[in-house]
Amino acid sequence: MDPAGGCPHAANARLLARGSVTSVVLPGGVEGAAVLGHDALREFLAHAEVAKDARHFTALRDGRIAPGWPLRTFATVRGMTTADGDDHRRLRSLVSKAFTARRVEELRPWIEELTARLLDDLAEAAEADGGVADLRRHFAMPLPMGVIGELFGVDAEHRDTLHRLSNQVVATDIAPEEAIAANRDLLALLGAIAAARAERPGDDLTSALIAARDEGGDRLSHEELIGTLVLMIVAGHETTLNLITNAVRALCGHRDQLELVRDAKASWADVVEETLRWDAPVSYFPFRYPVRDLTVGGVLIPKGTPVLAGYSAAGRDPAAHGPDADRFDITRPVRPDAVRHLSLGHGAHYCLGAPLARLEAGIALERLFARFPDLELAVPEAGLARHASFVGNSVRALPVRL
Repeated sequence: MDPAGGCPHAANARLLARGSVTSVVLPGGVEGAAVLGHDALREFLAHAEVAKDARHFTALRDGRIAPGWPLRTFATVRGMTTADGDDHRRLRSLVSKAFTARRVEELRPWIEELTARLLDDLAEAAEADGGVADLRRHFAMPLPMGVIGELFGVDAEHRDTLHRLSNQVVATDIAPEEAIAANRDLLALLGAIAAARAERPGDDLTSALIAARDEGGDRLSHEELIGTLVLMIVAGHETTLNLITNAVRALCGHRDQLELVRDAKASWADVVEETLRWDAPVSYFPFRYPVRDLTVGGVLIPKGTPVLAGYSAAGRDPAAHGPDADRFDITRPVRPDAVRHLSLGHGAHYCLGAPLARLEAGIALERLFARFPDLELAVPEAGLARHASFVGNSVRALPVRL
């Protein structure tokens, strides 16, 4: 795997031509595997003999993973993404009520209000810079960060720092000493946020988690509290940020698809779902571990191997999506025996925030193109710098002309 990341699709196509599962070498020479094909990934994500708990990660258990390994946090953070069975259900239940479709829909008026304010900010930024503004910085990032910050009681003064540290934590080309420092600083900041909420509880999820911790360690330990905050705040904004950014890029490059929405021949929900398939916000997500030697897609994955879920590859798998899988088509029919995409996961670990991500992205895109119908990229697509990560899949900045 290239630690510098970049656009994954050409490499994915080459790998898919060879098979739906492949061995990979992770940073630091760590041997792993990636599941790329749609059908193989769907099977793997829901397999009863695949675990998330890092005690099944052979190289980590044997002390062969260095402290500054850039992917270490994905394995060692204590939370629902690294838990199985009863532990997973316990941790997920503590926050799941806030992300039901009904509760999320109740957030719609507030998200619409925040979107309107951010569009004003975007217009002001463009006016100050010759008509061009970074949509990612002024709109796509502060929207999901504002929403997740509000849900978890994170004061606005901390949000830019949390975003910067999040970027470093998910980077795969970061030096060991930088990775250690970023994780230390992120945990310290979240610890301070939790301490502030403990002193002044509010109507937010952090206060609710602290109450669960204080009611008894069997419900939530302090380490699990901080790990849950890491997961919910980092994943809760980075993925939606990439989704909005990628959708805007896709529509600017496929004006015919934008016209379908404007002519009511397709919906903004169709745009969101096709973006999730065609340019998944997460390219390769770490980790899952077979608890025994496991054959998936005709390939043997040894017990204890760290496996990447190849969402960006599965989204363009011709075996599932046809010979035109690399074409952005918001009216694309779904194969009767399949799902449109796996980019929000599958099985017990299906993305808890899926309803919120869909709502935020739908509102953001509808309001953005209503306010700025002639919005276009200010630089060619090929000139956009990519994330320095093979985990996140997007660009670092998105200069647009309003």
